[in-house]
Formats: sequence, C-alpha cells, structure tokens
Amino acid sequence: MKKQFQITLSSFGFKYGLPAEATLVWDVRFLANPYWVEEMRPRTGLDGEVAAYVLQSPAAIEFFRLIKPLLAFVVQENISAGKTEMWLAVGCTGGQHRSVAVVESLRPLFASEEIDISVLHRDIKRSSAA
Repeated sequence: MKKQFQITLSSFGFKYGLPAEATLVWDVRFLANPYWVEEMRPRTGLDGEVAAYVLQSPAAIEFFRLIKPLLAFVVQENISAGKTEMWLAVGCTGGQHRSVAVVESLRPLFASEEIDISVLHRDIKRSSAA
C-alpha cells in the first residue's frame, strides 16, 4: 500500500544557503552549539553525545514542547487540504550539529502508516563553523 503523504526532513547550514525545496524552514541557531566544545567540533548531530548536548538544553526541551503540537497541526492540515508532500528544513550555521540533531529527533514524530518519511542531511559532510 502506497503511503499517502511524504515528509522530507532536511538539515542544512545557513552559511550554504536556504534549500529551495523547503515548504517550512526553521532556524535552530538559538540552541546550544557543540561547535564551541573542542572535542565535539569534528563530530555531528548523529553522534549521541553531540545530540544530547543540543537536545537536553532547556531551550531545546521547550522548543520541542511547543513545536510538537504545531507540527501535528500543520501535517494534518496539509493532508486535509489534499497535499501529498511537505519539506521541513531545519537550519543551523554549518548544518553539522544542531540541525542534524533536531531533524533526527523529529523523525519518530511522523511514524505513521499514512506518512512516508525521508531524511536528508544536506551539509553534514561540509566543514563546520560556528
């Protein structure tokens, strides 16, 4: 059975430009930045320690508390409007740490028989910068 709705979750770095395909763009540069922790700098938001550094901050906890019901609403309204896809792009400065961790933590929110999810980390392999 084909899924009825496609969501693409994408991380990106603002310093490399906005993704033109995005339906929604979120800026998470307000979250704790692992770039400033020397041992985390070369790693990515796919690494558990880096993700925890980003996602366990008070700002991240509040962000997710607020954004979950908004996302559920936006997805349902898009489906109700007959849309077949949505592209959510989450950006930080370099696209290596914060945006990656956020996208990965959003992925399980869309686990549904009606929704097909794709994840793209556009800038994860580029050199990071604050």
